[in-house]
Amino acid sequence: MDCISQQSFATWYDERQVEQNILEGQAYFNGPSPPKDPELHTPSKLLQCHRKASYARQNAPREGSSPEGLFWVGSAFEENIIVPYLQDITPDEVYVQNSLWVDTTISQDGTQVQIRGSTDPAIVTETADPVFLTEIKTTSSLEHLDGPKEHHKAQLHAYLYALAETNDIDKIEGLLVYGSRKTLDIRTFQIRFDPEFWERVVEWMIAQTEYEQEDELPPATPERAWECNYCSFKHRCGQADTPHADTGCTGLLPMFDEYDRDNLTEYLNAHADAGAKLTPTLAHKFPDLADTYGAYDWSCPRCSETFTWNTVDWDGDTSSPPFCPNCIADGELLALSGPDPTEQH
Repeated sequence: MDCISQQSFATWYDERQVEQNILEGQAYFNGPSPPKDPELHTPSKLLQCHRKASYARQNAPREGSSPEGLFWVGSAFEENIIVPYLQDITPDEVYVQNSLWVDTTISQDGTQVQIRGSTDPAIVTETADPVFLTEIKTTSSLEHLDGPKEHHKAQLHAYLYALAETNDIDKIEGLLVYGSRKTLDIRTFQIRFDPEFWERVVEWMIAQTEYEQEDELPPATPERAWECNYCSFKHRCGQADTPHADTGCTGLLPMFDEYDRDNLTEYLNAHADAGAKLTPTLAHKFPDLADTYGAYDWSCPRCSETFTWNTVDWDGDTSSPPFCPNCIADGELLALSGPDPTEQH
């Protein structure tokens, strides 16, 4: 069964997802997400590091692997466990709805922000008026969970606020439900709308909007101490053991190959109109993608000579870049490099 491999499985899964999106009338999910407008905010992305938020919102290339398995488990837990459970325990006069759409704007201090997104399961009346919200999260362990996480609380507050505004009702309550991916145990926290906490969330949205309106890379200000360790942009930002820091939202890092195939193709497709290509480092790792998307040349800082990525003899070790053939002939050892992110597309 040589046909069974990681790559063949990834291809099968991607094609299956495309087909499923079309079946459900959501073909727009099959292409890369466009960069977010500065004013537009998704509830699930609130109260995080401002720089991380800008990287994600502007389609910066993600490092490492995408946690597709975690997303799938979270959806399955919600659809196959929590929704049936809610249906069994809700009173006869109300109903469970898979989600509610929210879209509202807030104006404050001359800046306008928009909240748009879809809730988790909600308890509604027979006319679909919201009565109670849930926000479902899965986690590896419930052991040290002694309260709701603030960014999850912010997400639920955004829904509570938006539904109250658009339905002209008093702010309802919600429930944060954490489920263990290992044991399927749950822990719940009832959330009442807190105006002071919500003001903090609104201030975060306004600050994020203003950074992006000014085309400014926000400061690296993690909301949680551990956030940098698990960030998909830590090398780009400068919070890792590579010689990169304060890199903008576009361009691939030179002499860096810790992008997986899916993240890389997502970035290249998202920036296709700008002529995004692979660095010579990544072309060496993914030669078939180089055939599809093209690749930048190696260049020498001393003699300014350039070399096509596949004409330089190199073993792919990013800690030991290839040397310029011309400079070696002159008795010099000068390392080649691909273009800096600011010089790409």
